[in-house]
This record gives sequence, C-alpha cells and structure tokens, in this order.
Amino acid sequence: MTALERSEAKPAPAAVAATSPALLARAVDGGRQALLPLLLGVAAVLLWQAAVSVLAVPPFVLPGPFDIAAAFFANLGNIVSASLVTGGNAAVGLVAGGLLGVLAAVVAAFLPVFDRLAGPLVAALSVVPIVAVAPVLYTMFGAGEESPRQIVAGIAVFVPVYVNSLRGFRQVLPVHRDLMRSYAAGRWQVTRTVTLPSAVPYMFTGLRIASSLAVISALIAEYFGGPVGGLGKSITSAAAGSNYTLAWAYVLGAVVVGLVFFCATAALEKYSSRH
Repeated sequence: MTALERSEAKPAPAAVAATSPALLARAVDGGRQALLPLLLGVAAVLLWQAAVSVLAVPPFVLPGPFDIAAAFFANLGNIVSASLVTGGNAAVGLVAGGLLGVLAAVVAAFLPVFDRLAGPLVAALSVVPIVAVAPVLYTMFGAGEESPRQIVAGIAVFVPVYVNSLRGFRQVLPVHRDLMRSYAAGRWQVTRTVTLPSAVPYMFTGLRIASSLAVISALIAEYFGGPVGGLGKSITSAAAGSNYTLAWAYVLGAVVVGLVFFCATAALEKYSSRH
C-alpha cells in the first residue's frame, strides 16, 4: 500500500471530531426519550399507591401497586406458565391472521372483483363479538382444545392487517408502474421492486395494531371455556377466590405479554426497514 492509499484509508481527524458531537447528541436525545416515559410511569405508580393508602381503598376494589408487585413476584412461576399459554395462542393467531390478511390484500389489490366481494365480509368480521364466537368454537372443536382461542386471535388480527396492507398496495403511483413497464419489466418485477416496498410500512402498521389485539382476544376467549392454564382462566380463578391482588398480578402478566408482542413487531419493522 502506498503512502497515498494509507492517507486515504485513515479517517481524517476533523471528520471524527465532527461526528462525535452528533453521536453524543443522538445518544442524549435517545436517553431523554426513554427516560421521560419511565418517569411518568413511576409518578403514576406512586400516585396510585398514595391514593390507595390515604383513602384506605379496600383491596377488593383496587389493591396498591406495591402489593400487586409483591404478589407478582411471589407467584412468578405460575404467571410465567400462564403467560406462555396465552402468548402461544396469541402468537399462532398473529402469524396465521397476519399471513392470511397479507395474502388476501394481495389478491384484492390485483383483482378488483375480489376486493368488492371481500369488502362486506371484512366489515362483518371487524364487528364479530368475541363473547359470541368463543363459546361456539368451543362447541365445535371441544372444550379441551386451544384452537378456538387461536382462531379468535386470528380473526382479530386479520382485519387490521388486511385493511392496512391493501391500503399500502394502493399507494403506488401509476407513473412508477408506467416507468417500470417502459423498461420492459414484467408484472412480478413491478410487484417486487415497486409495489411491495411501498406496502411494507403499511403491513407493519397493521401488525403493530394486531399484536395487541391478538393478546387481548386470546385472553378474553379463555373466559368462556377451554383448557385451564391461561392468563384469562387464572384471573377468573383468583377473582372467584376473592384473591384480588393475585388477580391483578395476572393482569400485570398480561400487560407484559402485550408489551412483548408490540416490541417484537416494532423491532421486526425496524429490521425490515434497514434491509
């Protein structure tokens, strides 16, 4: 390597000095964005505990957050086991409903007839009450099966994924398609290079919305039957035994599961946007 090549390969001190303040400012800004919600959460918990203590609120009305945290860690093994059951059903529903939603949106985007036929059906699915569907599915598949809960979660996931994905497929400007066709690009090439990249952000918006709906739907479906072991069953059992603090501890477990699903879909979206 010549002296000139070595000088070109070595970063200039001025460039390094210029990027250091930018990196520091970005790190400070990121820490501030993470710290403010944390402080707000801590303040809300302290206000909750103070209100329960000062007003002498009975535990069956609203336990204090410190008591809920103590019950959570005292029963951590049972809560984790129940969370795995509910989270597993929600994950199956999220994957199945998400794939079906994207595939149906692809078909609707390229076949307007299918779009007109599917529109009323999707609108009907969006207002289907879980409290009515879950007992019927338990009767069809059996009270000992997990599949009714997974189907309920899949139905809840399908609608937002389908609607957002279809909107994404329709965001491509006609001039972009015409430009690709002027280069003799085939239909699949146009879809792969223009349509899909434009629709990906909308798909992940639907998935982020659906991730929380999957957990909520799977949990609510547990109230109406099925195997014992999920978070919904554990909440009802604890409440029926007048152990309301434990019931709230299971609710906290459900919140953690929902946050895990939301963060996982957000991380997947960030990874896909970089690649």
